[in-house]
Amino acid sequence: MKSLKSEDFKVSETIKLSEISTFINVETSEKKKEKQLQKIREKLSKVQDKMYAHNKYSVLICLQGMDTAGKDSLIREVFKEFNARGVVVNSFKTPSSNELEHDYLWRHYIALPEKGKFSVFNRTHYENVLITKVHPNYIMNENIPEIENIEDITEEFWENRFESINAFEKHIATNGIIIMKFFLHLSKEEQRQRLLRRLEKEKHNWKFSPDDLKERLLWDDYQNCYEEILNKTSKEHAPWFIVPADNKETARYIVAKTMLDELNKYEFHYPELDQEVKDNIKMYHDKLSSEK
Repeated sequence: MKSLKSEDFKVSETIKLSEISTFINVETSEKKKEKQLQKIREKLSKVQDKMYAHNKYSVLICLQGMDTAGKDSLIREVFKEFNARGVVVNSFKTPSSNELEHDYLWRHYIALPEKGKFSVFNRTHYENVLITKVHPNYIMNENIPEIENIEDITEEFWENRFESINAFEKHIATNGIIIMKFFLHLSKEEQRQRLLRRLEKEKHNWKFSPDDLKERLLWDDYQNCYEEILNKTSKEHAPWFIVPADNKETARYIVAKTMLDELNKYEFHYPELDQEVKDNIKMYHDKLSSEK
């Protein structure tokens, strides 16, 4: 299998999405990809266990991508071996009335992982500079001071949001949250094929919405917004990784491998036993053994 490293996909300089391929040939069969993914899943589960015991860090995984990019199935397959108590998946949909009574980052802040645990954001705080930028009328629901109509939403408004998001991520990274952000880079043609499959296979019909076609008409707008997001918010403490997503199995492997590469940069360890406990391990063992 072709050797891949997290650095191969990391956004570390200005990028143009149109110049980045949505497909990568990893030079192996689907069956071998699944075997490699299984090995990585097992390694990740061991890292998770050690990180939980270490109790100093937590992990935030952010997933973004166009509709049908494969976020849901990726979560299911990549996190299959994790201890269920150690990972929480949050899917951020249209803000509720309660969420709209707070600032736009509030609902994301309260969903951050506890020490030793993972949180997966399926769609993230970046929707606030993506969906709202493509559909600026949504901003009016937030009831923001000095924003009385769409014309009040200036470029300075968006720059302030980018600054706030960068500051938010810097703050949580400083306090022990390891951030990895993945953009599942899907081609327009592959999305068309996946939408067709939703219509052709009855068991997938429920996934289709006529709104999918309306949003598809705004493809270029979304691509421009994503490009801006990737260029303005990929930081060393909160990097973006662009994952070719036209092949779902390859995308899952890349995300899992990147997570493992990045987490291996940290020195998680099991806590040291108290010296008194250490000195008396044999005694405790003998006591339990004698209870037979």
